[in-house]
Amino acid sequence: MEEKNGTIDLHVSDYTPLISPKEVQEKVPRSDRAKETVVQGRGGIESILDRKDQRKIIIVGPCSIDDPEATIEYAKLLKELSSEVSDTFLTVMRTYFEKPRTGPSWEGLIIDPNLDGSNDVNKGYELSRRILLSIGDLGMPCATEYLESFTPQYNSDLISWAAIGARTANSPQHRKMASGLSMPVGIKNDTYGNIGVAVNGVLYAGKSNSFTGINPNGTPSVVKTKGNPYAHLVLRGGDSSSNYDTESVMQAQSMLESEGLNPNVVIDCSHANSKKDYTKQPVVFEKIIRQIRDGNEGIVGIMLESYINADNQKLPENLTGFNRTTLKYGVSVTDGCIDWKTTKKLILDAYKMLS
Repeated sequence: MEEKNGTIDLHVSDYTPLISPKEVQEKVPRSDRAKETVVQGRGGIESILDRKDQRKIIIVGPCSIDDPEATIEYAKLLKELSSEVSDTFLTVMRTYFEKPRTGPSWEGLIIDPNLDGSNDVNKGYELSRRILLSIGDLGMPCATEYLESFTPQYNSDLISWAAIGARTANSPQHRKMASGLSMPVGIKNDTYGNIGVAVNGVLYAGKSNSFTGINPNGTPSVVKTKGNPYAHLVLRGGDSSSNYDTESVMQAQSMLESEGLNPNVVIDCSHANSKKDYTKQPVVFEKIIRQIRDGNEGIVGIMLESYINADNQKLPENLTGFNRTTLKYGVSVTDGCIDWKTTKKLILDAYKMLS
């Protein structure tokens, strides 16, 4: 019964009980093969960050996961390529299911798996886990960005690398969450290009913290963390300039060293570093590879946004009733991506240059 002159839930229309992580994991149990993929992926990344492994990390894949069929096709192509270059590169696939938005638009497969405005989050958690399991069974490690403190309980056992994005790099909740994640986590500079924000995030994530979240049974909990020793910096450029050039990278590494941190840097070829023009990613990628070839050992990884086909396609702001079958196959519904042919050539050329 509605409270007269109420003060509670004045702008809430409904509550839907959230399926627990344990229920989702029971529906979609992790296979031994997928577990092996995660363990090897995390171990490889940690060894690279520790400089025990001289390979470089390439985190590559769609801006966001929108179509399970196209995603698995891409994963199979990437797995084949990764095997060809595995002595020089540890390849990890982008599997981003949560999208931070600056305006009204699709928020990712976990929030709206049907792309129709129905926001069936319970389905989204299960579907995203099925996709990760399929990719893990191929032997392909996965990377994702975490926005909600609940989400890692549903899928982190299938993730080898995680990101805290530019819009949340300065968020205490996300820094605390990073301190408890079980995999290496990259923290991006903010959208303004402020590297100090990300360096502070790396420091914060390395310490023990407490934050509110849920436990495997879905019970609201205070989560106490030990600190993540494999938090590191990701450069993605800012509103006014890029930061993948030699001077900017060395400046960022000096900032890390001044705080007693390893000067490990992953560089994102997309977003502000390519001025949000996907066709410029290859130029950025090639310039980063040259820096690595010229001796900058602290550049430990590179990120690329890539899909089967190039460019992107726009979704309507109001997705209610949208028919997803009208979408082009293998084309991003968020940021523009380079196509598979371009991706393969870039990585093979870089392999030849660094081998």
